[in-house]
Amino acid sequence: MLDSTLPLLAQGYAWLPDLSRRKGPGPVRTRLLGKPAIALRGPAAVAFFYDENHVRRRSALPEPVLSTLFGEGAVHTLDGTEHRGRKALFVSLLKDPSDVARLAQQVAAEWERSSKEWTAHPRVTLFDEVSLLITRAVCRWAGVPLTEGQDGEARRTARDLVAMVDGFATAGPRHWRARRARRRQEERLAELVEEMRPAGGTAADGAEPESVVRAVAVHRDADGELLDPRTAAVEILNVIRPTVAVTWYTVFGAHALHRNPALRQRLAQDRDGYGRAFAHEVRRFYPFAPFVAGLAPVDVEWHGETIPEGSLVLLDLYGQNHDPELWHDPYMFDPERFVGREPGRNELVPQGGGDASQGHRCPGEDITLAVLSTLLPRLAQLEYDVPEQDLRIPLNRMPTRPRSGFVIAAGH
Repeated sequence: MLDSTLPLLAQGYAWLPDLSRRKGPGPVRTRLLGKPAIALRGPAAVAFFYDENHVRRRSALPEPVLSTLFGEGAVHTLDGTEHRGRKALFVSLLKDPSDVARLAQQVAAEWERSSKEWTAHPRVTLFDEVSLLITRAVCRWAGVPLTEGQDGEARRTARDLVAMVDGFATAGPRHWRARRARRRQEERLAELVEEMRPAGGTAADGAEPESVVRAVAVHRDADGELLDPRTAAVEILNVIRPTVAVTWYTVFGAHALHRNPALRQRLAQDRDGYGRAFAHEVRRFYPFAPFVAGLAPVDVEWHGETIPEGSLVLLDLYGQNHDPELWHDPYMFDPERFVGREPGRNELVPQGGGDASQGHRCPGEDITLAVLSTLLPRLAQLEYDVPEQDLRIPLNRMPTRPRSGFVIAAGH
């Protein structure tokens, strides 16, 4: 089999679904990064993928992804007891309903402040402004101090957090910006952790008493040792960076409203859980992560097919979220499919599947939904015009977004 790394980079999100259509039903075999690979999708495949007897993450993530998106030594690279111990820290920080609600309140306050400021400008780019307001909110919530101003830490941090996400799946300038951004933020946060520890874990000025920074600074891993400051910085970033990545979904929500203006009034009213249903549909319909990958630790079997030890196992997230076997009219944007029901754990998988408490599913999914459910109805309530611009969403760019960043102008 020919290696598919270059076709993946050229086709982006369309690569794996197109390969699946050409090869017909069942798993798809190919090669990536010189390794044999097999791609799976569907709820049963999700359960298989997140079973550590079948797929492991250690050594599966390539260095360019670690040096941009996740960071060296991150929880994503661990398995077994080490992973469960570190994951418990994230679950305690990201899944407590009161903490999630507190972050949503910070986001709502920042939206009110920022949206008033936008009226002073003839046009603003929604992507840039939303990334800044979420950065301010999540850093305040997490205990990361920021200075303001035209080029203060808030704007620099927002740019860096966006760069880490924007450059993980590409080569060239975006990738090197992502590496430099991660280096800057890891150094800064490692210093913050070191400053906190001699004082017995006292929260930074302005931080909540039980902030994310404090919790990570005093966390002891499975070996009973504190995380080294750089690894602690990596894990703080693995809280605030994915939260800022909700910017992508927020702008996709604006795109959905622009294409489906009849949905605006109902979303603005946000009755009967419609805001949450709309958020689910944004996450299903629009592309973010194309797939997740792991390694087969031993020879394993999937539906009678042997997956040799060391093979890459891909879970096709984008393909599953658009699978006609799971979704009626999968390429139609329709929040009604989630009104009055929550999707199954292994059904809707924009941020992976499985059990967030024990497996590799993102524990910040509750935060993603809370932030989106906060921002999208407010976006629908905002009066603005959408001037002429390039709103195409190229599938060969990963992660993708509207090319213009979604420019809005003060409404009349």
